Amino acid sequence: MINDTLKIGNEEFTNRFFIGSGKTARYTKELISSAVNDAGVELISVAIKTLDTEDDPLKMIPDGVKVLPNTLGATTAEEAVQMAKEARNRGLGDMIKIEIMNDSKYLLPDNNETIKATSQLAENGFTVIPYIYPSLPICKLLRDAGAAAIMPLASTSGSNKGLATRDFIQVLLQEINLPIIVDAGIGRPSQACEAMEIGCAAVMANTALASAANQHLMANAFKYAIMAGREAYLSGSELQSENVIL
Repeated sequence: MINDTLKIGNEEFTNRFFIGSGKTARYTKELISSAVNDAGVELISVAIKTLDTEDDPLKMIPDGVKVLPNTLGATTAEEAVQMAKEARNRGLGDMIKIEIMNDSKYLLPDNNETIKATSQLAENGFTVIPYIYPSLPICKLLRDAGAAAIMPLASTSGSNKGLATRDFIQVLLQEINLPIIVDAGIGRPSQACEAMEIGCAAVMANTALASAANQHLMANAFKYAIMAGREAYLSGSELQSENVIL
């Protein structure tokens, strides 16, 4: 494919496979190597709370890969805003993934607090990517608050259950003129392919790669599955949704 880039804020990506920090927020050198060298990943999200720790992922991520700080561990909008400002002060830029969760069992996002944080950060010049439970009214509020993209969960984090929320995500694809990046619950390359076939802009995953016996093979499988799904969508497949952001 030619000139099929994904633009979020001032950043452009040619690879639509993103790596998230997962439930543990920990990375290994093998996972990073697999993602970057085998899958060609251009964006890796890191939990701000892990910076300057023994497991600091910044020590493993090579130059040229976009680091997307996230606010994993925040339980309120105020905490998320503070963490985002900390990341910017560390030189990690203005792009931020908002994760606000009060639910420690299922790790479901607090949509209302996420709206508050998105509004405050967008007003302060951040490129905000909120992680949410897919809801059209919530996403309209996030769009109006200045979100640059939306990250709805496919299913609960680490569950590998795939697009359990597919119908809700398709509504977002039809009604929200922002990139929709599926996050959480994508456990197989086929599930990532499905998300791309219906028009999602990108897929973020972690557990599927981290738990694979051969991470290099799994990274490669995700790479080609996402490419296949994207090409199926661009082909005009009947699986696609209308009016989605390219």
